[in-house]
Amino acid sequence: MQPSFVLRQALQLALTANALKPPRGARTAVPAFFAGWLTGELAPHLLALTAADTAAHVARHGSKSSKAGLTLAAASAAGLGTLIAQSQRARGEIETALTEGIGTAYTEELDHPPSPTDLATPWGQLAMPFRMRDPEVRRERDIAYAPGGKRFLLDVYSPREPVTGAPILLQVHGGAWVIGNKDQQGLPLMLHMAKRGWVCVAINYPLSPAARWPAHIVAAKRALAWIRENAGSYGGDPSFVAVTGGSAGGHLAALLALTANDPALQPDFAEADTSVQACIPHYGVYDFAATTGHRSSKERLKTLIARHVFAPDKDPEHFLDDYIAASPLDRITDDAPPFFVIHGVHDSLVPVGEAREFVRRLREKSKREVAYAEISGAQHAFDVFPSIRSAHVVRGVERFLEWSYRTWRRRQGG
Repeated sequence: MQPSFVLRQALQLALTANALKPPRGARTAVPAFFAGWLTGELAPHLLALTAADTAAHVARHGSKSSKAGLTLAAASAAGLGTLIAQSQRARGEIETALTEGIGTAYTEELDHPPSPTDLATPWGQLAMPFRMRDPEVRRERDIAYAPGGKRFLLDVYSPREPVTGAPILLQVHGGAWVIGNKDQQGLPLMLHMAKRGWVCVAINYPLSPAARWPAHIVAAKRALAWIRENAGSYGGDPSFVAVTGGSAGGHLAALLALTANDPALQPDFAEADTSVQACIPHYGVYDFAATTGHRSSKERLKTLIARHVFAPDKDPEHFLDDYIAASPLDRITDDAPPFFVIHGVHDSLVPVGEAREFVRRLREKSKREVAYAEISGAQHAFDVFPSIRSAHVVRGVERFLEWSYRTWRRRQGG
């Protein structure tokens, strides 16, 4: 028996099993997320490594190869193959969400309807998933949008060839309101959109516990006000801004979309236009105040939001209205812009039921279109780097953004 080979294959099988069916519960949520996220999005690479490891083992040991290890490797390979097949479903799930949410003929609104090549899996790009740069995209770093240091900086991504009047995408990073920065998230989508003529802006914002709510959303609105004043210098059209983000960034993106021009969140700049024309939150936190009573929302409110994000003297029991004012689920009105809500079925950190309830309420109240995609096998943060799944989601988001922009232009008479 070759213990190292058996151990490697046992570990890989455990990771694969967790990705296929992550355990539920607050205690296992974080480890299940980290293990499942990387395994699910890197399944083709792990399958190749499993095959190479097995081939090397057989070549070295021949008839004395570990039967236990080979059995584990075969089971792991089958599971990784299932994960790859799940990832490929994202293309159909995204397209179904778009046709159901914005209409079966939505592609007629696009300047360039998607071709079979556009819809195919970009295997060449996925071979090196952590190499995220594009020679056709220019990035201008660390531009101050307000006083206060590095947490008030943004980056602008634009086409290498100069543009004018380009629609704008604002990206808000996640990290549970306590970690993260503009360099780490949203890159596949921003590079993709900038290459196709959009101007994309990724922002930092103050983090807790050093900063307390509502500093996070106030900063996001300040960044939006900066975009409205300065985007023209970078080729952008400040009259059309879509916003996106994941996790805590999804919460801030959704809240930004639902609190346009709210003077309570715009101290000293109440005159600024902080409306957005479309919103695409990924695996966002919507039940911020736990008003649904769901166990996961109540646990998050107690252990994270009340303890680290809000001021220590503002407990939810006595200041519930302040938490509700910060909750997208409780701020929906009929003036909401078009939404495309995206969530993973296997999300261990923000259960998919939270997105379902948010979408239900949006569709009940909003006068505008609401598309919703549940992505099979997807964990939290599935779109951080290029993968089969994230590539299909990015291309679907591109179609939604293009549709939103063209529809908005038509309504403006353009």
